[in-house]
Amino acid sequence: MNSKLKFIYEGKAKKIFAYEDSDKVIIEFKDDATAFNALKKAKFEGKGELNCLISSKIFEFLIKNKIPTHYIGLKNNNSMIAQKIKIIPLEVVLRNTAYGSLCKETTIEPGAVLESPLIDFYLKNDTLNDPLLTKDRINLLKIINDEELDFIINMTLKINELLKKFFYNIKLDLVDFKLEFGYNSKGQIVLGDEISPDNCRLWDLNQKNDTIVSLDKDRFRNDLGGFIEAYSEINKRINNFFKSNDFSSI
Repeated sequence: MNSKLKFIYEGKAKKIFAYEDSDKVIIEFKDDATAFNALKKAKFEGKGELNCLISSKIFEFLIKNKIPTHYIGLKNNNSMIAQKIKIIPLEVVLRNTAYGSLCKETTIEPGAVLESPLIDFYLKNDTLNDPLLTKDRINLLKIINDEELDFIINMTLKINELLKKFFYNIKLDLVDFKLEFGYNSKGQIVLGDEISPDNCRLWDLNQKNDTIVSLDKDRFRNDLGGFIEAYSEINKRINNFFKSNDFSSI
């Protein structure tokens, strides 16, 4: 990254820099992998580039399908130009299939397909370990108003339908995913952060038996090995599909 660019912020997986246009930023993807609120850490060469390239293609697809996002374009293979947004301190998790924390906190068996998508909200606060929120607690904390919350719920459901089809076309099952939203310079709520195997749980549909093969951060989280290989496989499938299809028609 150009050392002349003004550094703004560094998170677990990305660095944010100022852009020539004050309404835009440059997001640089790091090679760091973290899990369990950064209690587990490692570096994998090429991870940042893979997440950046995967995210850029998915943002392009969502934008074609009229989803407002912060994404503007790639700067290079591990950096993108995006709208400067004020992040809403909510992590929005949508689940299509029961797995992970949902199964630890309820009696639902792992792998159970949910009758309808479940949306959970978490307070974006590392100090408090991102606690689960209710709608009443969101109101109590005055994070967003009811109209904005409804907008985010409806947008998340629409994104889910689009992403399920997107990933199904490259033989991946979208189990669950996390989204973040923010306000742009016009005060509009747009999708922010990234869409990648870091925040999507993706199972390979090419398996011929009932064995779950994760192609996402669970490979790092659960010491399954083949972490970069899984991300590379997703990037390859997306690129191959983009070469021969128009994702906007899905």
